[in-house]
Amino acid sequence: MFRTGHVSRIIILAALLTGWCVGAAVMAAPASTEDPVQMLDRADKLKTANHVEFLQLLSQLDEHAADFSPDQQWHLRYLDAWQLAFDGRYDVARPALNDIIAHSGDPTLQVRALATLVNILGFGQHYEEAFTQLNTLVDLLPAVKDPEARYQALGETAQFLAAAGQYELASEYAQHILDDPELRDRACQGMAFKLRVLFLARKVRGTDPEYDRGIATCLEARQALYANSLRNDQAKYAIEQGRAKDAIAIILAHYDEFASYHYRVLMNGVNVTLAQAYLQLGDTTAARKYANEAVSEAIKDKFSDSLGPAYQVLYQVEDKLGNPRAALDFHKKFMDADKGYLNDVTARAVAYQTVKQQVLANKMEVDSLNKQNQILQLQRKLDRKDMETSRLYIALLLTGVASIAFWLLRIKRSQLRFKRLATRDSLTGVHSRQHFVDEAELALRAAAKSTRTACLVLMDLDHFKDVNDTHGHAVGDLVLKRAVAACQHHLGRHDVFGRLGGEEFAVFMPACSASQARDRAERIRQAISATPLWGETRHVIISASFGVSSTDRSGFDMRQLMIDADNALYQAKREGRNRVVYGEHGDFLVPAASAASEPQAESLVSH
Repeated sequence: MFRTGHVSRIIILAALLTGWCVGAAVMAAPASTEDPVQMLDRADKLKTANHVEFLQLLSQLDEHAADFSPDQQWHLRYLDAWQLAFDGRYDVARPALNDIIAHSGDPTLQVRALATLVNILGFGQHYEEAFTQLNTLVDLLPAVKDPEARYQALGETAQFLAAAGQYELASEYAQHILDDPELRDRACQGMAFKLRVLFLARKVRGTDPEYDRGIATCLEARQALYANSLRNDQAKYAIEQGRAKDAIAIILAHYDEFASYHYRVLMNGVNVTLAQAYLQLGDTTAARKYANEAVSEAIKDKFSDSLGPAYQVLYQVEDKLGNPRAALDFHKKFMDADKGYLNDVTARAVAYQTVKQQVLANKMEVDSLNKQNQILQLQRKLDRKDMETSRLYIALLLTGVASIAFWLLRIKRSQLRFKRLATRDSLTGVHSRQHFVDEAELALRAAAKSTRTACLVLMDLDHFKDVNDTHGHAVGDLVLKRAVAACQHHLGRHDVFGRLGGEEFAVFMPACSASQARDRAERIRQAISATPLWGETRHVIISASFGVSSTDRSGFDMRQLMIDADNALYQAKREGRNRVVYGEHGDFLVPAASAASEPQAESLVSH
């Protein structure tokens, strides 16, 4: 399924490192007949046009590095750092790029290294630092004369604005590449950037002729990597349209080319696409194979947009094959990866807005200081100028300073609002996932010190996906708000209530026994089922399933409480939904009145 909020796909798969400033592949000449400048330039052009040959040439260059001039050595060090980033070795690439920025003395090379560094900071989830460096890069753009460096800066800016969900701005920067006369040989990359952003914004489809033109342009430029990244988009769109066979045909026709790039991010996306397509066809063996490939090659300790879907395929495969234990294990991993990725997307968006506000605040502070300096200068000249005129001018300047102070106050309020966005779910107003976990852990530590029993309740709205698919997201948002309102009537003053993601919520109940938590969860379940619906949602009936865990069994460990409550919730779903389950093995089950009592609606179907 296409996930518009997922922003690792927001960064163009075929050009995640905008250091890929490459032109057409140049036929290799024997290294012995070339001087170092020619070899370095040729390696730069081969990075993505012919990556295998690039690696061979880079090895030759490294062997003769001692004979190069200082400028040539810095150029070679940049190519080595680029390859480290391309290979996913960000911890080694980052200090190498910082060294180039600080000590190379070459403005063009510094801009290129800064563009690559921004990308690495993004992958390392250092989003505020990444966007801060990106602002530096944007400020340098007007002075960048070298086309290669200008392309990298424009491409990186387009990608990171897309990562923050700023699709319109991202599209404009991609268009700058296409409009620049000196970047005509980068038309393939510019088209790939722009099509990717428009695809994420739902403004183009995989079947649109723009995709065919983009692929043809990249093939003509001998940039097969970019062409194949666009083909992967076409395959994803085919899956959305239920045309799994077409998706498989598109990918398998070029699978060896995908693999030849040795680019893990792109290859993981391709393997997930194939796994989803085969699952849609019912071929569980092939679906499992490609999903496992994506999991095994995922970058360690990073939530990516491909890891969650890969675990989801594995969960669905095991479920179809009747392996509940394996299905449950993969379901847990899918939930962790998906929620982690959604948190990552939110972090990118908040970091973008935070840095934007900080930059604006700094600019306003500088303007304020300049105005104050002007006032001081005027005051010194009062004895030589007409007093009345000078005072009037000072009054006008003071008015300007007051205006700046007013805007600084507004900016500060905006920063506080964005901080609240990071702790509150924007739709329902309850705690966000991370803030819920932080607050619940504080309450859990307090319960441990006083040896009081505490409980955790996980809640998941039943068939919520069908509500969105049938009535649209606007109605789905209304359902979520009304379900939250129904819950809040039964929460205690010290309870911690949060949204974990999608239609899943959690309540931490301090100083609460297991039996009390079950009873309260049952009252919440009944309240949700009885929630009056009107207006656009009059045909939608909702219910919820609950899983309960307590410190009596799970101990005072938040992770174990979450696992045990999630197990109970999963069992509640398997038992028929619309019920409360407590305990790792489903004991103390509080079922719905009968199987027939589960709410049904004309808009819902079981899944």
